Amino acid sequence: MIRISNARVLLRAFTAHTAECAMQLRPTVQTVAPKLLQPSIVAFQQQQIRSKHNKDRKKENKGAAKVHINEEQLAEVIDIESLRTHMEKTLETMKEDYIKNLSLRSATGAIETLKVSYEGKDYQLQELAQVVRKNPKTVVVNLVSFPQTIPAVLQAIQKSGMNLNPQQDGTTLFIPVPKVTREHREGLAKNAKTLFVKCRDAIKDIQNKTIKQVKKQANISEDLSFQVQTQVTAIANGYIKEAEKMLETKQAELLGDK
Repeated sequence: MIRISNARVLLRAFTAHTAECAMQLRPTVQTVAPKLLQPSIVAFQQQQIRSKHNKDRKKENKGAAKVHINEEQLAEVIDIESLRTHMEKTLETMKEDYIKNLSLRSATGAIETLKVSYEGKDYQLQELAQVVRKNPKTVVVNLVSFPQTIPAVLQAIQKSGMNLNPQQDGTTLFIPVPKVTREHREGLAKNAKTLFVKCRDAIKDIQNKTIKQVKKQANISEDLSFQVQTQVTAIANGYIKEAEKMLETKQAELLGDK
């Protein structure tokens, strides 16, 4: 009986000691585990960041790829001089519109040279009317000689991009010259964007017509046809890029950011 009792006492003591040891070891396991895992997590996160960075660089390099323009190759398939001339003319028209129509103070000269389309022909406003600066705030347009052109003149003024709102009194138009307010500046900047879109679309139209002509040519290989189309698109994009720079410069000027 004494031996059994002693055995039980020893068993209880051993169990208690084991439990105490386990309690002492538990915090160590909890604190060590995160430390062991932390480097792996950091390494994984760094790998993800590097992977994303590499993907972004690939996208940038892809977008920045330049197309080599082979003038001799193009000349064998299309009239390259005519293509460039038409695109340059479109860009020049945008420049002229910016100079004439997007001034912070609408000059009488800009109104006099305003293009008016009537019965299929283009006229300068001064060919159809007498244009006078009545005072610093008003320009008077007298159309008594060609009253039939009044609707066309009104349309030309309203679509000029000069942010003008003519008032009609019989055969006479009174055009208030807008004050240089923030609202007026923003209106002109918006018109600058409209003129840019017009120029961009015209260049794209020239591009598409040229590509259509290239596709119709049966005497050239598919490979050459593709190369020419790619180069024509690159040339068009170059002119559009110039137009975008003009837009940015003009808007900065109009909004007072320059």
